[in-house]
Amino acid sequence: MKRYKIINIAMIMSLILMTISCSDSLNSNLKYSAPELKGYSSQKLDTLSDFLDKSGTSSMIILVDGDVIFEYGNTTKKHLIHSIRKCLLNSLIGIAVEQGKIDTSMTLKELNIQDIDTLSATEQNARIADLLKSKSGIYHPAAAMSQGMINSLPKRNSDKPGTYYYYNNWDFNTLGAILEEKTVESIYELFLKEIANPIGMSEYKGEYVVIDGDDENVEMPKVDGFYQYEKSKSKYPAYHFRMSTRDLALYGQLYLNNGKWNNKQIISESWIKSSTTPTSIYNEKYNLGYGMLWKLRLTDDKKDIVSFYHTGVGIHMLAIYPDYKMVLVHRVDTENDYDYEKNNIYKMLGLVMNSKIE
Repeated sequence: MKRYKIINIAMIMSLILMTISCSDSLNSNLKYSAPELKGYSSQKLDTLSDFLDKSGTSSMIILVDGDVIFEYGNTTKKHLIHSIRKCLLNSLIGIAVEQGKIDTSMTLKELNIQDIDTLSATEQNARIADLLKSKSGIYHPAAAMSQGMINSLPKRNSDKPGTYYYYNNWDFNTLGAILEEKTVESIYELFLKEIANPIGMSEYKGEYVVIDGDDENVEMPKVDGFYQYEKSKSKYPAYHFRMSTRDLALYGQLYLNNGKWNNKQIISESWIKSSTTPTSIYNEKYNLGYGMLWKLRLTDDKKDIVSFYHTGVGIHMLAIYPDYKMVLVHRVDTENDYDYEKNNIYKMLGLVMNSKIE
């Protein structure tokens, strides 16, 4: 397993020279720094590596101030990011809003949105803004619903749009369809043009296919993305992404930079601020909220964010910690056989935070 070697304190001076003079050969937008130079302990990050060896992690990367201080596994390998796809959509919609192509106050009726099971007049009053907040109140079956989503799906028309948070694939999939209709481009081509190329992603090329999700024997595509149609449930496909850990880290860094890259504003800073402001608190005990296509970890008083993040099947994670100037990406190769206990992701986060030098 490929693994970034955590640096001993004795090597710091030589690494200072390397950091100044060299960019990583695989991706010119990522460079390395000794952990101690960023306030983290090499020894404690070694302990993190030992834990990852046993946990089933396939790859992981930590950036601080934009520099790699920790890298584990094959971070260039592309595989499915699962629900992290939703925070990728956030940037594309934000750009389309800034370009005047999307008005988030528009209702589904105004957009002529319908589905297999006819939407009611109340459901059609949902706005794009409600879908972004996962508050549409539309509990229509959707492509790529997990069994948990199916089991907890509320009754149709039981909540008015904008009143109740329910993590809902119908909202996310329909947002993708609205984006494509308003921009007249595929999500994958848009992401390549608006995000991947401008920030220098190395592995993402924008290649995509369409699959029939109702076919139990369909194989996982090996391209960058694929539309998963399940026409027995909905007319709108799920839009899946396959990305490398390094490319995801660059995406996180773009958000940590408040949407700016090389002095160019790619995503509006005000859009990122709105997207990471809580619109719902869905777990009071653990201070967890939801903004627009981003999950939020909040302070105890619920007034500020500790981090904004998204997970995939509970074991993939892209997390941004603004106060720490940190981007963290954790991956498990779920395209192949894997053995990973979900509690290990919390243990991993604890080890990361414990590695900070007080």
